[in-house]
Parts: sequence; structure tokens; C-alpha cells
Amino acid sequence: MQMDFHYYATYCAAVIAGYTHDESLQIAYSDQFTDCCSRTLLHKIKGPLNAATTQLQLELMDARTDPTGLHDITRIWASFHFLPGDLGAIKEKYCGKRYLNKYRLICNTNGELLKDTVELARGRGTQAAGIAMHVLSDTWAHRYFAGTPTLAINNVNYYFYELVPEGDNYKEVQIKFNHDPGSVDDPEKGIYTNSLYQGNENSIMNLGHGRAGHFPDYSYARYKYLPAWGGYREILKDNPSDYYHAFCQMTFALRCLRTDEEFETDVYDFDAVKPWENEIKNLLGKRRIDASADWKALGEKLSGCEIEDFDIDKYQNEYADADEETRDDTFLGRYIIAALAQKSMVTNRIFTSGNPIAGVSIDFEKSGFRGIKDFQKLAKENGRRHLHD
Repeated sequence: MQMDFHYYATYCAAVIAGYTHDESLQIAYSDQFTDCCSRTLLHKIKGPLNAATTQLQLELMDARTDPTGLHDITRIWASFHFLPGDLGAIKEKYCGKRYLNKYRLICNTNGELLKDTVELARGRGTQAAGIAMHVLSDTWAHRYFAGTPTLAINNVNYYFYELVPEGDNYKEVQIKFNHDPGSVDDPEKGIYTNSLYQGNENSIMNLGHGRAGHFPDYSYARYKYLPAWGGYREILKDNPSDYYHAFCQMTFALRCLRTDEEFETDVYDFDAVKPWENEIKNLLGKRRIDASADWKALGEKLSGCEIEDFDIDKYQNEYADADEETRDDTFLGRYIIAALAQKSMVTNRIFTSGNPIAGVSIDFEKSGFRGIKDFQKLAKENGRRHLHD
């Protein structure tokens, strides 16, 4: 997904769920910031580098793809953008374990990890809620791709067709992919930019939906393709429907975080969203690569307040200028602790499922702290939370 959904649509969902304008802005900001919190940014503000929730293209080009490097990449992308749907999934009978471990990282909706993600955010503030909403909505946009470099899972080929509305039916338009990073996606001509094919299984070009470019992130996209892992079985994706489900699920999840209601998977707050259903569905179906203006207009109609544009620099000086005693209580300080908690939780779930792709994880609450220094912040925060429970 892109800023139009991660920022403006999340704001709308938060307002419908009962949050104030300021709270909704903070949740939306934290959601979008998850696509921005790179090691480059954290280095700039002197934050803990292991709180990174994304990697810039230049960072990825320099990333190692040896086992240690792959652990690092997977911890970021599986935790925040490609949440695994079923860590115990079973493939074919004679599937090799190395391939099976990657298959089990395929992103999908309504898995156990989604419930863990939302419940982990409970009581941790608007920053954690925003991170959880980013993870939740990405399960809809990124389903069937995995947050680790793997040609065997993430590759797509020439059989990739958009289903473009035409009257009461749809026409099939074959997508033309190019590899020019400077080109702009052109929905009218069916031309989109994707990553360059690399036969190396662990090439960074095979991370997530890079082989399909940004196409899966567009809300209007209805398409069919043959995934590399699918045994030549056609997959059909209907983003307008999926994104509407994502929005209604976000609204339900945010309502749960605001109240004592327990979050359950595969539950959607259709009733609360009903008054704006037609407007949202029309918005989602428009064939353009940025729907920010329409989502912003809807959000301002819902709250009666002006929605400021996303500003990546907004909270950086507050964090960078704070001393060690107060830094964790700044906006980005609380975001960083929430990000460390999410990464720690997902990595631990992957590791304890018997899958080594995200590296070793130790449950410090049971075994004591024996991990990366950056996570001492999380251990300290968890200890403080237990004292207040």
C-alpha cells in the first residue's frame, strides 16, 4: 500500500472508530512512518538502528544476502510489511525443508500473527496502534508474497493480466513490466516498473512483490497471475474488495484498541463504515496511482478538521534534542519502542515455529536479556509496564 491508504485512509478509519482528530493524526502518522523509518533516518536522529521498520533502495543494494544479512532483511520485512499468514503451513509431501521454511513466510490475511500484532499494540499508545494498522493493511495488499528474498516464492512471469472494467464485464490487459527506476507507472498503457529478473534465489531483487513492482499496492488493481509457488495455479486478486475489507478490519481493530473489546480475526466493522460505503468503494476503484486527495477530502468531512500533510521531519528534532532521560517519552521514542516490540514478537514467533530464516530469538521475559543492545529499551519498557499492571 501507499501513503494514500497508510496515512489518509487510516486517519478515516480512526475517526470512524471513535478517536479524536489529534489521536487519528498520530495513528495515521505512525502508520505511514513505518514506510519511512530506515536505518539512515535512525542514524540521523541517533536512534537505535535495530528499530528500523523499512530499508531504503540504497540500503537494500548494499545489503548482504549471506545468512546473517538474510536474517536482518527478513526481520524487517516479515514483521512490518509481509506478515506471515500461517507459520505451520504444509506444502507438497516431498517439499524440501529450505523451501518449506520460505513458503511458511508467505503473507496472508487473518493469521494468528495478525491477532498477536493488534493485541500487542493494546495500551502502548497511538504509535503502536499505527504500526499495527500498517501491518494489518499490508496483509491485504501483499498477500501471496513473502518478506524475504526468494525467487522460488516471489517471482512472477509474463502471465500477469489486469482485469480492467468494461461495461458490465472486464477485459484482460497483459501488464508490461520494465526495469527503469526513473519511469512512472502508466495505468492507461498498462506499463509498470518492476525489479530486474535475477536467477539467484536470494537476490534482493526477489524480495516481497518487487518482481510485480508497485502494481499490488494500487487499490484499483484487479489482476490474475501465476505465482512461482502456486504449482501453475492461477491466483486472482481483487484489490478494490480487499482494500475495503482492510479498511473495515482496521476500523474494527482500532475500536478494539480504544475499548476493552478483544480483537478477533476475520471480523469487519461493516456497520460503522456503512454510511460511507459507496463513497469509499468508488474511491478505491478509480484507476490512478495516488488517491490521497480523495481520502483526505473524506477524512476532513468525517472529522470536520483539516488534515495536515505527512511530514517525515515532524518529530525528528524533538527526539534528537531530547536527553537520555526523556528521549523514550517523545513521540518517536514511543514509536521506536513499539517497533522493537513488534519486530521482537514476530521474530520470536518465526524462530519458535522451527523456522531459522529470521535468525535466533530469545524470549527475554523468560530467559533474561541476552540479546542486541538496542532491545534493552524494550526490556526496560516491558518491565515498567508490568509494574503498572
